[in-house]
This record gives sequence, structure tokens and C-alpha cells, in this order.
Amino acid sequence: MKKLESSFRNMALVLIGISIFAGVILASVYNLTKDSISNTLQVKKNDAIRSVLPPFDHISLKPIELKNGVETTNVYKAYDKDNVMVGAAVESTSNNGFRGTVDIMVGFNTKGIVINYVVIQQNETPGLGTQMENWFKTNIAHQDIRGKNPGNSNLNVSKDGGEIDAITGATISSRAFLFAVRNAYFAFTSNLEVQEKGNRAKVDSALNVQTDTLPGGNLKSSQP
Repeated sequence: MKKLESSFRNMALVLIGISIFAGVILASVYNLTKDSISNTLQVKKNDAIRSVLPPFDHISLKPIELKNGVETTNVYKAYDKDNVMVGAAVESTSNNGFRGTVDIMVGFNTKGIVINYVVIQQNETPGLGTQMENWFKTNIAHQDIRGKNPGNSNLNVSKDGGEIDAITGATISSRAFLFAVRNAYFAFTSNLEVQEKGNRAKVDSALNVQTDTLPGGNLKSSQP
């Protein structure tokens, strides 16, 4: 076999060939794994919804989506067996984290008080911004946001005049997290009109919300 002549042209052709081959491999891996990744994320969201809500009988499986600037907020309403709303789990994002997007799920009772939260996705600095997963539900000093109503509590970091202690060494991450919480509350209060007792059918018709009644407040792993 004739040895390929060493030249700029030949080297460029080899590099182009390697790049095309690598691109094909990466595309193939992505196509093979994207459904699995999507399903895993949906399961995580379903678990987060259960974690941040009070006991419920059934829940809106199709979220109401609001646009607030560049942020997207999904509101999942939970109801008891009498079709009375008991709270809402709100997925909210901030694009202003130290290393990008912070995606959280916040649970509110019907009075707008934070029940709990779960961080769904974040890419903050390990050991600093990543502490948001537990920092704001730790009953130390002024860290805990649970039990607070963002409507009458200043959920900003103390450095900005708020009442919440920022994560040590991670003020930017803390601001992004608290923005997402306030954004979640905005979405929740924007939908208070659907809390009418005994009027569930009318509400679902008006909002085109798909629901499911499952024992113990369970959720399906796949949603429309």
C-alpha cells in the first residue's frame, strides 16, 4: 500500500475525516441516550412534585406554563379527594446562576407559604453554589425559606437588603436561587383564581388541564 504523502493537504483531509467520524459517533450516542435522559429527568421532576406538596389525592399532570421574561414557570396544582386545591408545586428557573441555569421545584400551600423545595438541575461550583440543595431548608440563622410567604417576606439575600443569609462564598448562586423562588410565587399567585371549591370541572375546562386520580397522590412517570 502506497504511503500517504505528508503534506498540509493530506493532513487537513485526515483531520476532516476524523472530525466527521467523531461527529457521527457523538450523534449516535446522543440519539441512543436522549430518551433515557429525558425520562430520568421527568422521574426526578415527579419525585420533586411529591416532595414539596402536602398530602394530595390527584394532581394536574399537564402544567400551566407562563412566560416571565426569559424564565419559564410550570405550575402543577394538587387537589384532595373532594377536588379542593391543597397547594401547588411550581417549577421555576433562573438563568443567572454563577455557572448558568438553576432549575427548582417549590411547593406552596393555598396561602402561599413555602412548604419545601427541591433543586432539579444546577451546575454551580461544587462545595459552594451546590449547597443550595439544602442550605435554604436548614434551620440555622436566617437560611430557611420554609414557612415563609414571599408576598410578605423579603426573600432576597441580606446583602441586598433581604432577610435570607446567602450561601457562604456563593452570593450569585444564592441570588439566582431566590429569584427562582420569587418567580415561582409570582406564577402561583397569578393562578389563585382557580382555587374555587367544588368547581373543578369548570376550572379544568377553562384551563384545559389534564388530571389523573391515583392512590396516595402518585404521579405517572410520563406526562403529555
